[in-house]
Amino acid sequence: MHGIMTDSHTWNRVAPPVADRGYRVIAVDLRGHGASGHGAPYTPAVLAADLLETLPPAPDLAIGHSLGSAALLLAQPRLRCARAIHCDPAWVNRPRDLAALRAVKYATWRELRAEHPLWHDEDITAEHRALTTWDPDSVDALAHLPGLPIAAPAAPSLVLLADPSERIPPAPAATLRSRGWHTRTVDGAGHTVHRDDPIGFLYGLSGWL
Repeated sequence: MHGIMTDSHTWNRVAPPVADRGYRVIAVDLRGHGASGHGAPYTPAVLAADLLETLPPAPDLAIGHSLGSAALLLAQPRLRCARAIHCDPAWVNRPRDLAALRAVKYATWRELRAEHPLWHDEDITAEHRALTTWDPDSVDALAHLPGLPIAAPAAPSLVLLADPSERIPPAPAATLRSRGWHTRTVDGAGHTVHRDDPIGFLYGLSGWL
């Protein structure tokens, strides 16, 4: 499950190594992104319901990034995945300039290149293409995030964090560990860990694939 303003192609550089482990990889386009239709309301709860309608039940592993992780968190009890990985999850509300986020819709390739210096050029091109189908109204979902989980996860779950993570800083990460969540950090990676450092991302999944 990808994050906001991108699409399923965000996983292009890490999905093949995961498939090489014997998994059948299913990468979805969230509502308002990629090949999926547009349509309010945009909330993590609605995105979670979409996942439950779309995905086969009881997968061996589910991976969500950012907003996709918020949707996965809400879907997880009914999805019944054996394990879950949440990549720098957008669970907690924080001050955001939503108008500025909507304006990213019109970013140029060069602007994306400057914003994401660690990404491969192919990822910049894929992101630029994803913006053409992205519905900027989906940023409304960021006003309805589920908050930090107050209970143990529904299944063994890893929270894989950026370095540093603005979304799950050290104190909330410690709280998660006290509630039965596992956490790891990918050194030097930004919010989109799997694009900043695909090798570090896969190494961070050691023991979970």
